[in-house]
Amino acid sequence: MLEELLQKTDAGFTKVLDHLKDEFSRLQVGRASATLVEHLTIDAYGSKQPLKGVASISIPDSKTVQIQPWDRSLLAEIEKAIRNSDLNLAPTNDGIVIRLNLPPLTEERRKDLAKVVGKLCEEARISIRHERQEMHDQMKGMEKASQVTEDQLHTYEKKLQDKVDKMNLEIESMAKNKERDIMTI
Repeated sequence: MLEELLQKTDAGFTKVLDHLKDEFSRLQVGRASATLVEHLTIDAYGSKQPLKGVASISIPDSKTVQIQPWDRSLLAEIEKAIRNSDLNLAPTNDGIVIRLNLPPLTEERRKDLAKVVGKLCEEARISIRHERQEMHDQMKGMEKASQVTEDQLHTYEKKLQDKVDKMNLEIESMAKNKERDIMTI
């Protein structure tokens, strides 16, 4: 029973790391990447659609993202979504494709992005702590209901803390790598 709880918490930890990786991939670090725009939602065919569902996104060079909708009538909606996003990029629409030219990052923008990385990592750590607290509360409840012994509880608390420590090290490692990417000119 405790082992199942630990596996469930492990799955929660993995989701936190996956979310952090996804957030990191969306940060503009001076190199073109499809992940910068693929999450944008477009008003298409009477509903909200992800950009990657209505257009092909390609990277012709390291500073350009090219978006070619499968239906040209969506060009204006895609352009509007890009302008309304927090990307701070000016789309160029030639009637067939939309191009986004990524400007080189300034030193100030690099420092701002490093702060964003720190904020995202702190949010991930908070989520890890929340997952740990949930499992800890469930284990205490099982002990009160006499479903597990005190020794079992202590053993699994240690296993849980070991996993939390491992996750925090992984988050720290991801943060250092991302900051290195951001600060590299």
